[in-house]
Amino acid sequence: MTNPHTASQPSLFEPTGVPGLDEVLAGGLPAGHLYLVEGTPGAGKTTLGLQFLLEGRVLGQKGLYVTLSETSDELAQGARSHGWELDGIEIFDLVGDEGLSADAEQSILNPSDFELGETIRNVMALVERVRPERVVFDSLSELRLLSQNPLRYRRQILALKRFFLTQRCTVLMLDDKSAGAGDMHLHSIAHGVIHLEQNTGTYGPDKRRLRVVKMRGVRFREGEHDLNLDWGGLQVFSRLVANEHGREHASEAVSSGNAELDRLLGGGLVPGSNLLFAGPAGVGKTTTAVCCAAAAMQRGGKAAFFLFDEGIKTLIMRSRALGLDVEEYISSGQLDLHTIDPAAISAGEFSHRVRDAVERRGVGTVVIDTLNAYLVAMPGSNFLLLQMHELLTYLNLQGVTTILVLSQHGLSGEVPNDVDLSYLSDSMLQFRYFEARGQLLKAVSVIKSRTSAHASTIHQFRLSPSGLEIGEALTDFEGVMAGVPRYRGETSLLGSAEQA
Repeated sequence: MTNPHTASQPSLFEPTGVPGLDEVLAGGLPAGHLYLVEGTPGAGKTTLGLQFLLEGRVLGQKGLYVTLSETSDELAQGARSHGWELDGIEIFDLVGDEGLSADAEQSILNPSDFELGETIRNVMALVERVRPERVVFDSLSELRLLSQNPLRYRRQILALKRFFLTQRCTVLMLDDKSAGAGDMHLHSIAHGVIHLEQNTGTYGPDKRRLRVVKMRGVRFREGEHDLNLDWGGLQVFSRLVANEHGREHASEAVSSGNAELDRLLGGGLVPGSNLLFAGPAGVGKTTTAVCCAAAAMQRGGKAAFFLFDEGIKTLIMRSRALGLDVEEYISSGQLDLHTIDPAAISAGEFSHRVRDAVERRGVGTVVIDTLNAYLVAMPGSNFLLLQMHELLTYLNLQGVTTILVLSQHGLSGEVPNDVDLSYLSDSMLQFRYFEARGQLLKAVSVIKSRTSAHASTIHQFRLSPSGLEIGEALTDFEGVMAGVPRYRGETSLLGSAEQA
């Protein structure tokens, strides 16, 4: 079940309190059922449980946290690390003072003599006394050890499930998967299963993902969703489905800010399309992107730069040297500059930031610079290409003009690609160095365009204090794109009059 927008849903949902998770669940958790939240230690299960109870407190619902694996002091300390206080939430600590008090059953003192049935009865008695609407049970690994065999464990879980149903509680049971991947008892019993995964085999911070394994009666969003655990709790970045976000938009070409570049592109930049700038380092890709964004902002639009390789100060300084004062656009709120650490961000979180710029800030021009860092630094490059395809489709459907910057190795001759994204782009602008008259010059050409009839000629290109300059077609040269041209005529080169 994949489309959360086409089916009728249960009338009563419990919001989870985890940003993004309710979007995955198409509204939240159906109330009054038992759910399994599973994952290895450190994946974020306890944090999810606390956010669930804190959301209930905001809604005026009573919450109960039953812990068999850590003390109430440890739980409160973990909550404070996120800036939370657990006032108003009942905590029943089976390993703390309450569970080990003189009034408690002596079977609690010695795990070998611990009576599972007595533990279950204590939990039931507490629920009947507190009357909570939300319950978190942490963790099932302790209950599994007390049960000693799978049959007894399953019976006790079934007993708890029936009891909670009679009490109309919405229950999260946390499991650290200590029984291994083969323990599927609770999968069949629970109304829904949420799986948390922590990937520790990558450079930088651990990457986390969430997957809804099952959810009865709900058309949830299948697949893996990136998950961030930081101060303030968990945030889920729902997998982007581009076709759910289309809207009407203009399709007439607009100026790139340079008349000759507009001519090469067959009229200019087309809203709802993406343009790939490919070429070696220093050839002028980013600066050309800045000029295109500046033209959009001069028309009153908004733009956003997502910088993976270059700092904001460097971009501002380079733009200023070309007569482009981007700081005024930053001050006016028309330009957003985001520096991205590719080792510290997931593909899902990056898509979320781009969506936020488009949907909340009203950005109409997006520049991603460069794709190399995005694709190489994150794990799972095959899936990253698919996610980038989905993101570009989303931006096209939103009517956004997207400029992608791709760096290529080498200066001249055969220039290899780290990644090949030309098949994803609607248009492609190729920048190259070439040697002529004892100088290292630059050339530009439009390789393809799906949106217009583009020019097929190759032109000299340079950056000057007045901005971009594009010269006449290099009709008297051969081999320019290979970096080793042969001159066969009298074509005028940019700056030749200055150098005479």
